[in-house]
Amino acid sequence: MSSYLEVNDVSKSYGPRVLFDHISFHIDEGDKIALVAPNGTGKTSLLSIIAGRDSSDGDGSVHFLKDITVAFLEQDQHYDPDRTVSEIVLEGAGDQAVPEYEVASVLSRLRLDDPSRKAGTLSGGEAKRTAIAAVLIRKPDFLVLDEPTNHLDVDSIEFLEDYLTRSRCTLLMVTHDRYFLDRVCNQILELDGGKLYRYQGNYSYFLEKRQERIANFNAATDRARNLLRTELDWMRRMPCARGTKAKYRIDAFHELKDRAGQRIEERQVEIRAGMARLGRKIINCRGVSYRWGDFPVLEDFTYNFAPGEKIAVVGPNGVGKSTFLDLLAGVLEPSAGEIERGETLRIGYYRQEGIRLDGNKTVFETVSEIADVVSIGKGETVSAMTFLNYFLFPPSMHRNKVALLSGGERRRLYLLTVLMRSPNFLILDEPTNDLDLMTLNVLEEYLSGFAGSLLIVSHDRFFVDKLADHLFIFEGGGRVKDFVGSYSGYRQYLKDREEERRAASREARKAAVPDTPASAADRGGERKRRLTYKEKQEKARLEEELVSLGDEKKTLEARLCSGTLSSEELTADSVRIGEVTRLLDEKELRWLELDEIETNS
Repeated sequence: MSSYLEVNDVSKSYGPRVLFDHISFHIDEGDKIALVAPNGTGKTSLLSIIAGRDSSDGDGSVHFLKDITVAFLEQDQHYDPDRTVSEIVLEGAGDQAVPEYEVASVLSRLRLDDPSRKAGTLSGGEAKRTAIAAVLIRKPDFLVLDEPTNHLDVDSIEFLEDYLTRSRCTLLMVTHDRYFLDRVCNQILELDGGKLYRYQGNYSYFLEKRQERIANFNAATDRARNLLRTELDWMRRMPCARGTKAKYRIDAFHELKDRAGQRIEERQVEIRAGMARLGRKIINCRGVSYRWGDFPVLEDFTYNFAPGEKIAVVGPNGVGKSTFLDLLAGVLEPSAGEIERGETLRIGYYRQEGIRLDGNKTVFETVSEIADVVSIGKGETVSAMTFLNYFLFPPSMHRNKVALLSGGERRRLYLLTVLMRSPNFLILDEPTNDLDLMTLNVLEEYLSGFAGSLLIVSHDRFFVDKLADHLFIFEGGGRVKDFVGSYSGYRQYLKDREEERRAASREARKAAVPDTPASAADRGGERKRRLTYKEKQEKARLEEELVSLGDEKKTLEARLCSGTLSSEELTADSVRIGEVTRLLDEKELRWLELDEIETNS
């Protein structure tokens, strides 16, 4: 098996801060690897070096196998606002000649319905789907993905998950989506303490083996410390100048002393936040509606929130989930209806686009402006400095400018500023974006035990499954469906309903066949089933339609490949080729059913 990537002695430091030091690894053809590490420890920096967008300190090197195609998906997208979706995607193809109908197919699967849209008008989710289309259209041999699921809705995540699972491409990615990681990756690389560790298996296997590694390392450290006590006693009794025979033991003593000083101390976020008293009345909605111009975002929504409820808001991007949160939080006023809030209500609102921390202020200044003393519950308080330590901001970071923090560190600081106000109703809009896996685990445990009310919007299916047992399903057009159950339960419900629909369609087709004497005899086992006169006519008609649709598909493919279509014509032909393909599939399936009956009669 060919080695697609060789990384040798790569290092990266920023001043005194060492991210990784002389790490080496290789990735073979067909490997699908997730890179795991706490925020701010160098995941994105390592991917940037691999992608050639940054360089290693010292003499480190990165080599890809010659002649393979490599595509890189960055965590954030920065496009010329005047470029169109189709231009961005075609540019991603590089020098490859890609038929436009293939572009149209990828755009359709990612629900980018208007290729003429300007980048400046795209939402975060649309920009991310455009970037994914641009890397997939290359059909690369090697994909490097930095947080590919951020800002994607579940349908897009499941499409990408399915594509990567079936694809033969080699993959290296950073992701916090545990379902995605488990279903796509077969290996995990962990960056910890500047060193790299490799695990052959999924995320669950990684967690188990990681704990074993840490326990074994610390056990060896304890043994070294016990031996060090004996050697230290010998050193004190042994004059240093006495003979050269003891020199090896003195050298070994210093090596042992260094080893005994090494211990892996797992530093995790410690979420200890107080909660203001919450009365029986929280938020009552009666006939609430909201419209953007003529577009209905919410129509006649009525619901009384109860203490201790944990509800997830789910649905495709652009259907109004964040607007709904803004309405509940009082950021927006409804177009119609009424929202009543209880007197004791204290909302903590973590907004997806709400990280407006001043980059010129230090970490400590950001927190101390809110409070010098923070309640952590049960009558206890701590200083703002101690509260920062809980969220992995040690004193050495308190004077750091916010602008110099990593994306995950800024998210963690923002979450801290929300929780330090002791909210009793938490509204969280995509809280998992940019958080590392260890922080996510701690946040989930805190929210599981949160005594107040919780309303979350998240495309992280694991996160939603763990926390919510009640869903608001935003279906578009202002419609909201109330579903009691987990998110996985809801997805299974949709699959079961689709299977029921297909079964009903099959039964309806069977029922439409006349009950002729021949067919009655067939059921009794006396004679084989034969085509009726109408079925013979249907089969002949299907043959004509299949020829016609096949010709139309060829014509559409030629037009889409011509490069002469206007954006309106490209959009129309892209939609039509999808319809033609669907009709061909349906009619071919029916023709095969009839042909099998005729052949066996």
